[in-house]
Amino acid sequence: MVTEVRMSHPKKLTEQVTFIVNSNSGSLGLTLPVWVTAAAKAATEVLIGQQFLSKQKIVLPDGKESLLVPVTSAALIAEGQLAIGISHADSGTNLDITRNLEIWTCVHMQEEMNEFANSSDAWLKLVAGNGVGKYKRSGDLSMSGFARELLRSNLRSLVPSGFVLTVEIVFPVGKELAHRTSNEAFGVVDGLAIIGTQAEVQTSASPEQLQRTIDNLRAKSSAQNFSGSLIFVIGENGLDLALKLGLSSEQILKVGNWLGPLLVAAAESEVKKLLVMGYHGKLVKLAGGIFHTHHHLADGRLEVLTALAVAEGLPFHLIRSISKELSVEAALLSLEAIDPKLAQNLWNRLASVVEQRSNAYVGNYGSWPIEIGAALFDRQRRMRWAGPFGYQQLDILGVTLET
Repeated sequence: MVTEVRMSHPKKLTEQVTFIVNSNSGSLGLTLPVWVTAAAKAATEVLIGQQFLSKQKIVLPDGKESLLVPVTSAALIAEGQLAIGISHADSGTNLDITRNLEIWTCVHMQEEMNEFANSSDAWLKLVAGNGVGKYKRSGDLSMSGFARELLRSNLRSLVPSGFVLTVEIVFPVGKELAHRTSNEAFGVVDGLAIIGTQAEVQTSASPEQLQRTIDNLRAKSSAQNFSGSLIFVIGENGLDLALKLGLSSEQILKVGNWLGPLLVAAAESEVKKLLVMGYHGKLVKLAGGIFHTHHHLADGRLEVLTALAVAEGLPFHLIRSISKELSVEAALLSLEAIDPKLAQNLWNRLASVVEQRSNAYVGNYGSWPIEIGAALFDRQRRMRWAGPFGYQQLDILGVTLET
């Protein structure tokens, strides 16, 4: 079902902005750690001889709230030794790649004579199976603290004293799906990371998330020490990079996919200099005039990049090659291998056009003294390119572009 949602803003120029969002009131909208925990709990219960329950009560780490989470199945694989639980992630209205993801949790338990078996986390061993992300440097399972605590909270009572429970997590299609994420930018390889810092999905594509971001924007711009400058960072990748570059958290605002309305909101909030910092595969959409960047609503990234290559005057055989690549990142690497100078010029043009289109977008709604700059980083989270305004703003911030 598609619902039309109208959001009003105090200034007349944005009061008629209309958003289209997917609506599914029957979906639970829970994060990946919850579905993993539900499958692991069902498998562990079967392993110790309890009846399979298709609805698992999952207690949140604070102990004050619980959720009833559906599980597809659970069964013994080897009597008293090994069991498997299966669930399917339901991210609700959030159209991310984990939606309907099949999750396997293989559990086995053994007595541990080690005197430390009952201490802290020693009673629980978590293993990254096929399709689950691992940190490239250490080989450790890539899992958030919330996910670990959720598993501990819900499995501890099922493990007898002196025993160790091993939970191997498997995402059958995780490795393939990981290629569509920015996991490698965080050093995560071989599959999907089990991230999430809360039980319920907070989607960057929802109008509620947009309103929260606008509220945060207005709070920052109305602060007594506000200098008139602000930095939009796109998602967790952008936020992590901005902080590592030493940029002030007071100037940083993490934003999601609703970039168009947020640009206008920044202008209305008397932001004079705005730096939009993001992954090139995301910001390329702005160069094509696409100001809601969720991939389920609009794409066209390679088409935009191909048009920019034509405008840059690249040879026809290179333009054709770019148009046939599978991603913006693949096009960059391919062109850099052939001619690094041409690649640099093309991506600088991309950053410049992002600035032009962003300033023009805001200009459609009114006249404000705002300069919007763009800075782009690559898959390895190296700050590589900027438009004219972006370059000036980075220079003021003390950030140097990498080559």
